[in-house]
Amino acid sequence: MARFLVSAAHKSSGKTTVSIGLCAALTTRGLKVQAFKKGPDYIDPMWLAQASGRPCFNLDPYLMTAGQISASFARFSALADISLVEGNKGLYDGLALDGSNSNAALAQLLDLPVVLVLDARGMTRGIAPLILGYQAFDARIRIAGVILNQLGGSRHEAKLRAVIEHYTNVTVLGAIAHDPQLALVERHLGLMPNQECDDAEKHVQTIGQRIAEQVDLDKIIELAKSAAPLPEQSGSTPVTADAVPSGAVAAAPAVSGKPLRLGIMRDKAFGFYYPDDLLALQAAGAELVTVNALQDSALPAVDGLFIGGGFPEVFMPELQANAALRSSIRVAIEAGLPVYAECGGLMYLARTLRWKDTQVDMVGALPVDVLMHERPVGRGYVTLQTTPDAPWLTADEAAGETLRGHEFHYSSLENVQPGLKFAYKVLRGHGVDGQRDGVVHRNVLASYAHLRTGAGSDWAKEFVNFVRNKTMETQTQIPSAARTLLVNGQPVATDVEGYLKNLDDWSEDFARAEAEAEGLELTEAHWQIIQFLRAYYEEHRVQAQVRAMIQHFSKIWGPELGNNHHLHALFPIGGPQKQGNRLAGLLKTKGEH
Repeated sequence: MARFLVSAAHKSSGKTTVSIGLCAALTTRGLKVQAFKKGPDYIDPMWLAQASGRPCFNLDPYLMTAGQISASFARFSALADISLVEGNKGLYDGLALDGSNSNAALAQLLDLPVVLVLDARGMTRGIAPLILGYQAFDARIRIAGVILNQLGGSRHEAKLRAVIEHYTNVTVLGAIAHDPQLALVERHLGLMPNQECDDAEKHVQTIGQRIAEQVDLDKIIELAKSAAPLPEQSGSTPVTADAVPSGAVAAAPAVSGKPLRLGIMRDKAFGFYYPDDLLALQAAGAELVTVNALQDSALPAVDGLFIGGGFPEVFMPELQANAALRSSIRVAIEAGLPVYAECGGLMYLARTLRWKDTQVDMVGALPVDVLMHERPVGRGYVTLQTTPDAPWLTADEAAGETLRGHEFHYSSLENVQPGLKFAYKVLRGHGVDGQRDGVVHRNVLASYAHLRTGAGSDWAKEFVNFVRNKTMETQTQIPSAARTLLVNGQPVATDVEGYLKNLDDWSEDFARAEAEAEGLELTEAHWQIIQFLRAYYEEHRVQAQVRAMIQHFSKIWGPELGNNHHLHALFPIGGPQKQGNRLAGLLKTKGEH
Protein backbone atom coordinates (compact mmCIF):
# COMPACT_ATOMS: atom_id res chain seq x y z
CA MET A 1 0.00 0.00 0.00
CA ALA A 2 1.78 3.11 -1.26
CA ARG A 3 1.48 5.89 1.29
CA PHE A 4 3.22 8.91 2.80
CA LEU A 5 2.76 11.80 5.22
CA VAL A 6 3.14 15.45 4.26
CA SER A 7 4.26 17.39 7.34
CA ALA A 8 6.30 20.49 8.18
CA ALA A 9 8.56 22.03 10.79
CA HIS A 10 5.77 24.38 11.87
CA LYS A 11 2.31 25.53 10.79
CA SER A 12 1.88 27.91 7.83
CA SER A 13 4.76 26.28 5.98
CA GLY A 14 2.61 25.58 2.93
CA LYS A 15 1.92 21.88 3.49
CA THR A 16 -1.78 22.25 2.65
CA THR A 17 -1.03 23.85 -0.70
CA VAL A 18 1.63 21.22 -1.41
CA SER A 19 -0.74 18.41 -0.40
CA ILE A 20 -3.50 19.76 -2.64
CA GLY A 21 -1.03 20.12 -5.50
CA LEU A 22 0.31 16.58 -5.04
CA CYS A 23 -3.22 15.14 -4.96
CA ALA A 24 -4.13 17.01 -8.14
CA ALA A 25 -0.85 16.21 -9.94
CA LEU A 26 -0.91 12.49 -9.06
CA THR A 27 -4.59 12.26 -10.02
CA THR A 28 -3.81 13.89 -13.37
CA ARG A 29 -1.24 11.15 -13.88
CA GLY A 30 -4.06 8.65 -13.67
CA LEU A 31 -3.49 7.44 -10.11
CA LYS A 32 -6.32 6.92 -7.65
CA VAL A 33 -5.30 9.11 -4.74
CA GLN A 34 -6.85 8.69 -1.30
CA ALA A 35 -6.30 11.74 0.90
CA PHE A 36 -6.43 11.86 4.69
CA LYS A 37 -6.13 14.78 7.11
CA LYS A 38 -4.68 14.50 10.58
CA GLY A 39 -6.72 16.09 13.35
CA PRO A 40 -10.07 17.90 13.49
CA ASP A 41 -10.55 19.87 10.29
CA TYR A 42 -13.22 20.40 7.66
CA ILE A 43 -11.82 22.91 5.17
CA ASP A 44 -8.47 21.29 4.28
CA PRO A 45 -10.22 17.95 3.59
CA MET A 46 -12.71 19.72 1.32
CA TRP A 47 -9.86 21.07 -0.82
CA LEU A 48 -8.06 17.70 -0.77
CA ALA A 49 -11.26 15.98 -1.89
CA GLN A 50 -11.60 18.51 -4.71
CA ALA A 51 -8.04 17.74 -5.81
CA SER A 52 -8.31 13.95 -5.65
CA GLY A 53 -11.92 13.52 -6.72
CA ARG A 54 -12.51 11.30 -3.67
CA PRO A 55 -13.75 12.04 -0.12
CA CYS A 56 -10.95 12.90 2.32
CA PHE A 57 -11.09 11.24 5.74
CA ASN A 58 -9.78 12.52 9.06
CA LEU A 59 -7.41 10.60 11.32
CA ASP A 60 -7.46 12.04 14.82
CA PRO A 61 -5.29 10.50 17.57
CA TYR A 62 -7.14 12.48 20.24
CA LEU A 63 -10.63 11.41 19.19
CA MET A 64 -9.81 7.94 17.86
CA THR A 65 -7.99 4.92 19.24
CA ALA A 66 -4.97 3.52 17.43
CA GLY A 67 -7.13 0.61 16.28
CA GLN A 68 -9.79 2.93 14.88
CA ILE A 69 -7.18 4.95 12.99
CA SER A 70 -5.55 1.85 11.51
CA ALA A 71 -8.89 0.36 10.50
CA SER A 72 -10.11 3.60 8.91
CA PHE A 73 -6.86 4.07 7.01
CA ALA A 74 -6.88 0.48 5.74
CA ARG A 75 -10.53 0.65 4.77
CA PHE A 76 -10.40 3.79 2.66
CA SER A 77 -6.94 3.18 1.21
CA ALA A 78 -7.82 -0.28 -0.06
CA LEU A 79 -9.10 0.81 -3.46
CA ALA A 80 -6.55 3.57 -4.04
CA ASP A 81 -3.18 3.46 -5.80
CA ILE A 82 -1.54 5.83 -3.35
CA SER A 83 -2.54 7.46 -0.05
CA LEU A 84 -1.48 10.91 1.13
CA VAL A 85 -1.88 12.00 4.74
CA GLU A 86 -1.65 15.74 5.41
CA GLY A 87 -0.45 16.55 8.91
CA ASN A 88 -1.44 19.50 11.06
CA LYS A 89 0.96 22.00 12.59
CA GLY A 90 4.53 20.67 12.84
CA LEU A 91 5.78 17.10 12.64
CA TYR A 92 6.34 16.75 16.40
CA ASP A 93 3.55 19.08 17.57
CA GLY A 94 0.58 17.75 19.53
CA LEU A 95 -1.35 18.09 22.78
CA ALA A 96 0.55 15.45 24.73
CA LEU A 97 4.01 16.13 26.19
CA ASP A 98 5.15 12.67 25.11
CA GLY A 99 4.02 13.30 21.51
CA SER A 100 1.52 10.43 21.59
CA ASN A 101 -0.97 12.40 19.47
CA SER A 102 1.54 14.18 17.23
CA ASN A 103 1.99 13.83 13.48
CA ALA A 104 5.11 11.79 14.18
CA ALA A 105 3.10 9.34 16.27
CA LEU A 106 0.65 8.94 13.40
CA ALA A 107 3.55 8.35 11.01
CA GLN A 108 4.92 5.66 13.32
CA LEU A 109 1.51 3.99 13.76
CA LEU A 110 0.86 3.73 10.01
CA ASP A 111 4.54 3.40 9.00
CA LEU A 112 4.33 6.50 6.83
CA PRO A 113 7.43 7.85 5.08
CA VAL A 114 7.55 11.57 5.88
CA VAL A 115 7.84 14.35 3.31
CA LEU A 116 8.84 17.50 5.18
CA VAL A 117 7.71 20.81 3.67
CA LEU A 118 10.12 23.55 4.74
CA ASP A 119 9.41 27.26 4.43
CA ALA A 120 12.89 28.32 3.36
CA ARG A 121 12.43 32.08 3.30
CA GLY A 122 15.54 33.72 4.70
CA MET A 123 17.37 30.40 5.13
CA THR A 124 20.55 29.02 3.59
CA ARG A 125 23.07 27.06 5.71
CA GLY A 126 20.71 27.03 8.69
CA ILE A 127 18.45 24.55 6.96
CA ALA A 128 20.94 21.73 7.62
CA PRO A 129 20.74 21.72 11.45
CA LEU A 130 16.98 22.02 11.17
CA ILE A 131 16.78 18.83 9.11
CA LEU A 132 19.39 17.03 11.21
CA GLY A 133 17.56 17.96 14.39
CA TYR A 134 14.26 16.63 13.08
CA GLN A 135 15.97 13.38 12.09
CA ALA A 136 17.72 12.95 15.43
CA PHE A 137 14.75 13.89 17.64
CA ASP A 138 13.03 10.54 16.97
CA ALA A 139 15.00 7.93 15.07
CA ARG A 140 11.87 5.84 14.55
CA ILE A 141 10.50 8.44 12.12
CA ARG A 142 11.73 8.15 8.54
CA ILE A 143 12.06 11.56 6.92
CA ALA A 144 12.20 10.35 3.33
CA GLY A 145 12.64 13.73 1.70
CA VAL A 146 12.05 17.46 1.88
CA ILE A 147 10.21 19.92 -0.33
CA LEU A 148 11.63 23.43 -0.19
CA ASN A 149 8.93 26.08 -0.28
CA GLN A 150 8.72 29.84 -0.79
CA LEU A 151 12.08 30.08 -2.56
CA GLY A 152 13.40 33.44 -3.65
CA GLY A 153 14.77 32.24 -7.00
CA SER A 154 17.14 29.81 -8.71
CA ARG A 155 20.19 31.11 -6.85
CA HIS A 156 18.46 30.58 -3.49
CA GLU A 157 17.46 27.07 -4.54
CA ALA A 158 21.02 26.16 -5.64
CA LYS A 159 22.45 27.23 -2.27
CA LEU A 160 19.90 25.21 -0.31
CA ARG A 161 20.40 22.11 -2.41
CA ALA A 162 24.18 22.34 -1.95
CA VAL A 163 23.88 22.72 1.84
CA ILE A 164 21.42 19.81 2.18
CA GLU A 165 23.53 17.54 -0.03
CA HIS A 166 26.73 18.38 1.87
CA TYR A 167 25.45 18.06 5.44
CA THR A 168 22.56 15.56 5.30
CA ASN A 169 21.46 12.36 3.61
CA VAL A 170 17.96 13.66 2.89
CA THR A 171 16.65 13.82 -0.67
CA VAL A 172 15.32 17.13 -1.99
CA LEU A 173 12.05 16.12 -3.66
CA GLY A 174 11.12 19.55 -4.92
CA ALA A 175 11.78 23.27 -4.77
CA ILE A 176 8.80 25.61 -5.05
CA ALA A 177 9.28 29.28 -5.84
CA HIS A 178 7.25 31.94 -4.09
CA ASP A 179 4.11 32.22 -6.24
CA PRO A 180 0.96 34.26 -5.40
CA GLN A 181 -1.06 31.96 -7.68
CA LEU A 182 -0.56 29.12 -5.23
CA ALA A 183 -2.19 31.00 -2.35
CA LEU A 184 -5.53 29.81 -0.96
CA VAL A 185 -8.07 32.48 -0.03
CA GLU A 186 -8.25 33.23 3.69
CA ARG A 187 -10.65 35.26 5.81
CA HIS A 188 -11.70 35.73 9.45
CA LEU A 189 -11.79 32.02 10.35
CA GLY A 190 -8.99 30.72 8.13
CA LEU A 191 -9.18 29.18 4.67
CA MET A 192 -12.26 29.77 2.57
CA PRO A 193 -14.05 26.47 1.81
CA ASN A 194 -13.78 25.34 -1.78
CA GLN A 195 -17.58 25.28 -2.15
CA GLU A 196 -17.63 29.07 -1.77
CA CYS A 197 -15.03 29.63 -4.49
CA ASP A 198 -16.50 29.81 -7.99
CA ASP A 199 -13.12 28.97 -9.51
CA ALA A 200 -12.11 26.23 -7.03
CA GLU A 201 -11.64 23.57 -9.71
CA LYS A 202 -9.52 25.85 -11.89
CA HIS A 203 -7.47 26.97 -8.89
CA VAL A 204 -6.78 23.37 -7.86
CA GLN A 205 -5.71 22.54 -11.41
CA THR A 206 -3.31 25.50 -11.39
CA ILE A 207 -1.79 24.38 -8.08
CA GLY A 208 -1.45 20.85 -9.42
CA GLN A 209 0.34 22.06 -12.54
CA ARG A 210 2.75 24.24 -10.55
CA ILE A 211 3.57 21.40 -8.13
CA ALA A 212 4.06 18.94 -11.00
CA GLU A 213 6.56 21.33 -12.57
CA GLN A 214 8.59 21.82 -9.38
CA VAL A 215 8.32 18.51 -7.50
CA ASP A 216 9.74 15.15 -8.62
CA LEU A 217 6.56 13.07 -8.72
CA ASP A 218 8.44 9.92 -9.67
CA LYS A 219 10.46 10.13 -6.47
CA ILE A 220 7.28 10.82 -4.47
CA ILE A 221 5.68 7.67 -5.88
CA GLU A 222 8.87 5.69 -5.26
CA LEU A 223 9.12 6.65 -1.59
CA ALA A 224 5.38 6.01 -1.10
CA LYS A 225 5.83 2.48 -2.47
CA SER A 226 8.77 1.89 -0.12
CA ALA A 227 6.40 1.68 2.87
CA ALA A 228 6.09 -1.85 4.23
CA PRO A 229 2.72 -3.67 3.96
CA LEU A 230 0.37 -2.91 6.82
CA PRO A 231 -1.15 -5.70 8.90
CA GLU A 232 -4.60 -6.72 7.70
CA GLN A 233 -7.40 -5.05 9.63
CA SER A 234 -10.45 -7.04 10.64
CA GLY A 235 -13.68 -5.33 9.69
CA SER A 236 -12.00 -2.97 7.24
CA THR A 237 -14.11 -3.89 4.22
CA PRO A 238 -13.20 -1.74 1.21
CA VAL A 239 -15.82 0.77 0.05
CA THR A 240 -16.38 2.56 -3.21
CA ALA A 241 -15.38 6.19 -3.45
CA ASP A 242 -18.46 7.51 -5.24
CA ALA A 243 -19.67 10.72 -3.61
CA VAL A 244 -23.20 10.33 -2.21
CA PRO A 245 -24.04 13.16 -1.86
CA SER A 246 -21.08 15.49 -2.43
CA GLY A 247 -18.69 13.82 -0.05
CA ALA A 248 -20.42 10.83 1.49
CA VAL A 249 -19.44 7.36 0.36
CA ALA A 250 -22.00 4.82 -0.78
CA ALA A 251 -22.66 2.09 1.75
CA ALA A 252 -25.39 -0.51 2.04
CA PRO A 253 -27.79 0.33 4.88
CA ALA A 254 -27.45 -1.99 7.84
CA VAL A 255 -31.16 -1.70 8.56
CA SER A 256 -33.78 -3.46 6.46
CA GLY A 257 -37.02 -1.86 5.36
CA LYS A 258 -37.78 1.58 4.00
CA PRO A 259 -34.95 3.99 4.83
CA LEU A 260 -35.61 7.17 6.73
CA ARG A 261 -35.32 10.39 4.73
CA LEU A 262 -32.76 12.56 6.51
CA GLY A 263 -32.25 16.10 5.29
CA ILE A 264 -28.62 17.28 5.09
CA MET A 265 -28.15 21.03 4.66
CA ARG A 266 -25.37 21.47 2.07
CA ASP A 267 -24.67 24.76 0.32
CA LYS A 268 -22.23 27.67 0.49
CA ALA A 269 -23.30 28.53 4.06
CA PHE A 270 -23.26 25.00 5.50
CA GLY A 271 -20.81 22.31 4.47
CA PHE A 272 -18.89 20.95 7.46
CA TYR A 273 -19.52 17.22 7.47
CA TYR A 274 -17.20 14.28 8.04
CA PRO A 275 -17.66 11.75 5.20
CA ASP A 276 -17.50 8.83 7.61
CA ASP A 277 -20.34 10.39 9.63
CA LEU A 278 -22.46 10.47 6.47
CA LEU A 279 -21.47 6.88 5.83
CA ALA A 280 -22.59 5.96 9.34
CA LEU A 281 -25.94 7.70 8.85
CA GLN A 282 -26.49 5.67 5.68
CA ALA A 283 -25.40 2.46 7.36
CA ALA A 284 -27.93 3.13 10.13
CA GLY A 285 -30.70 3.25 7.52
CA ALA A 286 -30.90 6.91 6.48
CA GLU A 287 -31.42 8.13 2.93
CA LEU A 288 -29.63 11.49 2.69
CA VAL A 289 -31.62 14.33 1.09
CA THR A 290 -29.75 17.54 0.28
CA VAL A 291 -31.31 20.81 1.46
CA ASN A 292 -30.04 24.22 0.23
CA ALA A 293 -30.57 27.00 2.79
CA LEU A 294 -29.97 29.67 0.17
CA GLN A 295 -32.18 28.41 -2.66
CA ASP A 296 -34.82 25.94 -1.46
CA SER A 297 -38.14 27.58 -0.67
CA ALA A 298 -39.35 24.81 1.64
CA LEU A 299 -38.09 21.82 3.56
CA PRO A 300 -38.66 18.65 1.53
CA ALA A 301 -40.56 15.73 3.01
CA VAL A 302 -38.02 14.38 5.51
CA ASP A 303 -38.15 12.45 8.76
CA GLY A 304 -35.23 14.34 10.35
CA LEU A 305 -32.71 17.07 9.62
CA PHE A 306 -28.94 17.42 10.16
CA ILE A 307 -27.48 20.94 9.88
CA GLY A 308 -23.69 20.90 10.08
CA GLY A 309 -21.28 23.72 10.65
CA GLY A 310 -20.39 26.46 8.22
CA PHE A 311 -20.32 30.23 7.90
CA PRO A 312 -23.87 31.57 8.24
CA GLU A 313 -22.43 34.96 9.20
CA VAL A 314 -20.96 35.32 5.70
CA PHE A 315 -24.37 34.73 4.11
CA MET A 316 -26.57 36.68 6.50
CA PRO A 317 -28.51 38.64 3.81
CA GLU A 318 -29.16 35.53 1.72
CA LEU A 319 -30.30 33.43 4.68
CA GLN A 320 -32.61 36.17 5.90
CA ALA A 321 -34.01 36.67 2.38
CA ASN A 322 -35.11 33.03 2.23
CA ALA A 323 -37.92 33.57 4.71
CA ALA A 324 -39.97 30.78 3.17
CA LEU A 325 -37.48 28.05 4.06
CA ARG A 326 -36.85 29.49 7.51
CA SER A 327 -40.58 29.46 8.16
CA SER A 328 -40.89 25.92 6.80
CA ILE A 329 -38.16 24.66 9.14
CA ARG A 330 -39.59 26.51 12.15
CA VAL A 331 -43.07 25.04 11.54
CA ALA A 332 -41.61 21.54 11.11
CA ILE A 333 -39.64 21.82 14.36
CA GLU A 334 -42.71 22.99 16.25
CA ALA A 335 -44.53 19.98 14.80
CA GLY A 336 -41.85 17.68 16.24
CA LEU A 337 -39.23 17.24 13.50
CA PRO A 338 -36.05 15.68 14.98
CA VAL A 339 -33.07 17.92 14.24
CA TYR A 340 -29.37 17.73 15.03
CA ALA A 341 -27.36 20.93 14.49
CA GLU A 342 -23.68 21.69 15.04
CA CYS A 343 -22.20 25.18 15.48
CA GLY A 344 -23.29 27.01 12.31
CA GLY A 345 -26.47 24.96 12.41
CA LEU A 346 -27.10 26.13 15.97
CA MET A 347 -26.63 29.73 14.82
CA TYR A 348 -29.09 29.23 11.97
CA LEU A 349 -31.81 27.87 14.25
CA ALA A 350 -31.57 30.86 16.63
CA ARG A 351 -33.89 33.88 16.57
CA THR A 352 -31.35 36.37 15.26
CA LEU A 353 -27.70 36.62 14.24
CA ARG A 354 -25.75 39.82 14.86
CA TRP A 355 -22.32 40.61 13.41
CA LYS A 356 -20.78 44.07 13.72
CA ASP A 357 -23.57 46.56 12.95
CA THR A 358 -25.89 44.12 11.20
CA GLN A 359 -28.58 41.93 12.70
CA VAL A 360 -30.72 39.50 10.68
CA ASP A 361 -33.50 37.06 11.41
CA MET A 362 -32.70 33.36 11.47
CA VAL A 363 -35.10 30.39 11.74
CA GLY A 364 -36.34 31.37 15.19
CA ALA A 365 -36.82 27.79 16.38
CA LEU A 366 -34.51 28.16 19.41
CA PRO A 367 -35.17 30.80 22.12
CA VAL A 368 -31.68 32.34 21.82
CA ASP A 369 -29.90 35.08 19.87
CA VAL A 370 -26.39 34.83 18.43
CA LEU A 371 -23.63 37.44 18.60
CA MET A 372 -20.41 37.25 16.56
CA HIS A 373 -17.11 38.33 18.17
CA GLU A 374 -13.74 39.36 16.76
CA ARG A 375 -11.86 36.63 18.63
CA PRO A 376 -12.59 32.92 19.15
CA VAL A 377 -14.99 32.10 21.99
CA GLY A 378 -14.41 28.35 21.91
CA ARG A 379 -11.53 26.63 20.15
CA GLY A 380 -10.03 23.15 20.39
CA TYR A 381 -11.01 19.75 21.70
CA VAL A 382 -13.95 19.36 24.06
CA THR A 383 -14.98 16.75 26.59
CA LEU A 384 -18.69 16.53 27.36
CA GLN A 385 -20.80 14.62 29.82
CA THR A 386 -24.40 13.85 28.93
CA THR A 387 -27.19 15.12 31.17
CA PRO A 388 -30.64 13.56 31.78
CA ASP A 389 -31.99 15.97 29.13
CA ALA A 390 -29.86 14.48 26.33
CA PRO A 391 -32.57 13.35 23.88
CA TRP A 392 -30.85 10.35 22.32
CA LEU A 393 -30.35 8.24 25.44
CA THR A 394 -31.86 4.78 24.99
CA ALA A 395 -33.58 2.81 27.72
CA ASP A 396 -30.41 0.96 28.71
CA GLU A 397 -28.29 4.11 28.90
CA ALA A 398 -27.95 6.59 31.70
CA ALA A 399 -26.83 10.18 31.92
CA GLY A 400 -23.15 10.67 32.55
CA GLU A 401 -21.70 9.23 29.34
CA THR A 402 -18.47 11.02 28.39
CA LEU A 403 -18.07 12.24 24.81
CA ARG A 404 -15.15 13.83 23.00
CA GLY A 405 -15.38 16.30 20.16
CA HIS A 406 -14.07 19.69 19.07
CA GLU A 407 -15.29 23.27 18.72
CA PHE A 408 -14.24 26.38 16.81
CA HIS A 409 -16.62 29.31 17.05
CA TYR A 410 -16.45 33.07 17.21
CA SER A 411 -20.03 33.46 18.40
CA SER A 412 -21.89 33.28 21.69
CA LEU A 413 -25.54 33.06 22.70
CA GLU A 414 -27.50 35.97 24.16
CA ASN A 415 -30.96 36.33 25.67
CA VAL A 416 -31.10 32.62 26.46
CA GLN A 417 -34.58 31.71 27.63
CA PRO A 418 -34.58 30.86 31.36
CA GLY A 419 -35.06 27.18 32.03
CA LEU A 420 -33.69 26.09 28.65
CA LYS A 421 -32.48 22.49 28.73
CA PHE A 422 -28.97 21.37 27.80
CA ALA A 423 -27.76 17.92 26.72
CA TYR A 424 -24.16 18.28 27.90
CA LYS A 425 -22.12 19.37 30.86
CA VAL A 426 -18.80 20.79 29.59
CA LEU A 427 -15.77 19.15 31.23
CA ARG A 428 -13.26 20.62 28.77
CA GLY A 429 -13.87 23.47 26.36
CA HIS A 430 -16.36 26.33 26.31
CA GLY A 431 -19.58 25.22 24.65
CA VAL A 432 -22.40 27.72 25.22
CA ASP A 433 -21.20 29.28 28.47
CA GLY A 434 -18.20 27.32 29.72
CA GLN A 435 -20.42 24.93 31.68
CA ARG A 436 -23.14 23.74 29.30
CA ASP A 437 -23.59 22.85 25.65
CA GLY A 438 -26.20 21.18 23.51
CA VAL A 439 -29.40 23.25 23.52
CA VAL A 440 -32.43 20.94 23.74
CA HIS A 441 -35.78 22.24 22.48
CA ARG A 442 -38.61 19.94 21.46
CA ASN A 443 -36.84 17.26 19.33
CA VAL A 444 -33.85 19.49 18.52
CA LEU A 445 -30.29 19.08 19.82
CA ALA A 446 -28.09 22.00 18.77
CA SER A 447 -24.55 22.43 20.08
CA TYR A 448 -21.28 24.22 19.43
CA ALA A 449 -19.47 20.88 19.72
CA HIS A 450 -18.73 18.79 16.65
CA LEU A 451 -18.94 15.06 17.29
CA ARG A 452 -17.42 12.24 15.23
CA THR A 453 -19.14 8.90 15.07
CA GLY A 454 -16.81 6.11 16.11
CA ALA A 455 -14.52 8.61 17.83
CA GLY A 456 -15.77 8.32 21.38
CA SER A 457 -19.34 8.62 20.15
CA ASP A 458 -21.90 6.66 18.15
CA TRP A 459 -24.05 9.71 17.51
CA ALA A 460 -25.01 8.86 13.92
CA LYS A 461 -26.67 5.58 14.83
CA GLU A 462 -28.21 7.09 17.96
CA PHE A 463 -29.66 10.02 16.02
CA VAL A 464 -31.12 7.81 13.28
CA ASN A 465 -32.69 5.58 15.94
CA PHE A 466 -34.12 8.68 17.62
CA VAL A 467 -35.58 9.85 14.30
CA ARG A 468 -37.00 6.39 13.63
CA ASN A 469 -38.68 6.26 17.04
CA LYS A 470 -40.21 9.71 16.58
CA THR A 471 -41.42 8.78 13.10
CA MET A 472 -43.07 5.64 14.47
CA GLU A 473 -44.75 7.73 17.17
CA THR A 474 -46.31 10.17 14.73
CA GLN A 475 -46.83 7.75 11.79
CA THR A 476 -46.81 10.83 9.56
CA GLN A 477 -44.09 12.63 7.71
CA ILE A 478 -43.00 16.03 8.87
CA PRO A 479 -43.63 18.63 7.59
CA SER A 480 -47.22 18.17 6.40
CA ALA A 481 -48.01 18.62 2.72
CA ALA A 482 -50.16 21.71 3.25
CA ARG A 483 -50.10 25.13 4.81
CA THR A 484 -52.55 27.99 5.18
CA LEU A 485 -51.82 31.58 4.17
CA LEU A 486 -53.97 34.40 5.46
CA VAL A 487 -55.04 36.74 2.64
CA ASN A 488 -57.07 39.72 3.84
CA GLY A 489 -57.87 37.72 6.96
CA GLN A 490 -59.13 34.71 5.01
CA PRO A 491 -57.27 31.37 4.91
CA VAL A 492 -55.98 30.23 1.51
CA ALA A 493 -54.58 26.71 1.10
CA THR A 494 -51.07 26.24 -0.31
CA ASP A 495 -48.50 23.48 -0.14
CA VAL A 496 -45.49 23.90 2.16
CA GLU A 497 -43.57 25.74 -0.56
CA GLY A 498 -46.33 28.31 -1.09
CA TYR A 499 -47.84 26.97 -4.32
CA LEU A 500 -51.61 27.37 -4.50
CA LYS A 501 -53.73 24.27 -4.10
CA ASN A 502 -56.43 25.81 -6.27
CA LEU A 503 -55.60 28.09 -9.21
CA ASP A 504 -58.86 29.98 -8.76
CA ASP A 505 -57.70 31.23 -5.36
CA TRP A 506 -55.12 33.55 -6.93
CA SER A 507 -55.39 37.30 -6.54
CA GLU A 508 -52.97 40.19 -6.39
CA ASP A 509 -53.54 40.21 -2.64
CA PHE A 510 -52.41 36.57 -2.54
CA ALA A 511 -49.21 37.53 -4.37
CA ARG A 512 -48.61 40.33 -1.87
CA ALA A 513 -49.25 38.05 1.14
CA GLU A 514 -47.04 35.24 -0.20
CA ALA A 515 -44.26 37.71 -1.08
CA GLU A 516 -44.39 39.11 2.46
CA ALA A 517 -44.14 35.56 3.85
CA GLU A 518 -41.06 35.01 1.69
CA GLY A 519 -39.48 38.34 2.68
CA LEU A 520 -39.80 39.81 -0.83
CA GLU A 521 -40.85 43.41 -1.53
CA LEU A 522 -42.76 43.54 -4.82
CA THR A 523 -41.82 46.22 -7.35
CA GLU A 524 -43.26 47.19 -10.73
CA ALA A 525 -40.77 44.80 -12.36
CA HIS A 526 -42.09 41.94 -10.24
CA TRP A 527 -45.67 42.69 -11.25
CA GLN A 528 -44.73 42.79 -14.93
CA ILE A 529 -43.18 39.34 -14.63
CA ILE A 530 -46.14 37.96 -12.67
CA GLN A 531 -48.57 39.27 -15.31
CA PHE A 532 -46.42 37.78 -18.10
CA LEU A 533 -46.30 34.39 -16.37
CA ARG A 534 -50.07 34.27 -15.91
CA ALA A 535 -50.68 35.34 -19.51
CA TYR A 536 -48.17 32.79 -20.80
CA TYR A 537 -49.86 30.02 -18.83
CA GLU A 538 -53.29 31.05 -20.07
CA GLU A 539 -52.09 30.84 -23.67
CA HIS A 540 -49.87 27.73 -23.54
CA ARG A 541 -51.13 25.85 -20.42
CA VAL A 542 -47.54 25.30 -19.29
CA GLN A 543 -45.19 27.39 -17.20
CA ALA A 544 -42.87 29.77 -19.01
CA GLN A 545 -39.25 28.67 -18.94
CA VAL A 546 -36.58 31.22 -18.03
CA ARG A 547 -35.42 31.52 -21.62
CA ALA A 548 -38.95 32.57 -22.65
CA MET A 549 -38.84 35.26 -19.94
CA ILE A 550 -35.44 36.47 -21.14
CA GLN A 551 -36.65 36.63 -24.75
CA HIS A 552 -39.72 38.64 -23.71
CA PHE A 553 -38.17 41.07 -21.25
CA SER A 554 -34.99 41.74 -23.21
CA LYS A 555 -37.27 43.35 -25.80
CA ILE A 556 -39.06 45.44 -23.15
CA TRP A 557 -36.25 46.29 -20.72
CA GLY A 558 -33.22 45.90 -22.95
CA PRO A 559 -30.39 43.36 -22.57
CA GLU A 560 -28.99 45.13 -19.47
CA LEU A 561 -32.06 44.10 -17.42
CA GLY A 562 -33.75 41.46 -19.53
CA ASN A 563 -31.23 38.76 -18.69
CA ASN A 564 -30.94 35.67 -16.51
CA HIS A 565 -28.87 37.38 -13.80
CA HIS A 566 -31.37 40.21 -13.28
CA LEU A 567 -34.37 37.88 -13.30
CA HIS A 568 -32.80 35.73 -10.58
CA ALA A 569 -31.88 38.84 -8.59
CA LEU A 570 -35.56 39.85 -8.62
CA PHE A 571 -36.61 36.39 -7.39
CA PRO A 572 -33.79 35.20 -5.09
CA ILE A 573 -35.61 32.13 -3.73
CA GLY A 574 -35.52 29.63 -6.55
CA GLY A 575 -35.42 32.18 -9.36
CA PRO A 576 -38.28 33.30 -11.63
CA GLN A 577 -39.07 29.70 -12.65
CA LYS A 578 -40.00 28.80 -9.06
CA GLN A 579 -40.63 31.92 -7.00
CA GLY A 580 -42.10 33.87 -9.93
CA ASN A 581 -44.59 31.14 -10.84
CA ARG A 582 -45.39 30.61 -7.17
CA LEU A 583 -46.35 34.28 -6.73
CA ALA A 584 -48.26 34.15 -10.02
CA GLY A 585 -50.45 31.46 -8.46
CA LEU A 586 -49.42 28.69 -10.83
CA LEU A 587 -49.19 25.05 -9.86
CA LYS A 588 -45.94 23.30 -8.96
CA THR A 589 -45.39 21.83 -12.42
CA LYS A 590 -42.80 22.46 -15.09
CA GLY A 591 -43.48 22.71 -18.78
CA GLU A 592 -41.69 23.87 -21.88
CA HIS A 593 -42.97 25.65 -24.98
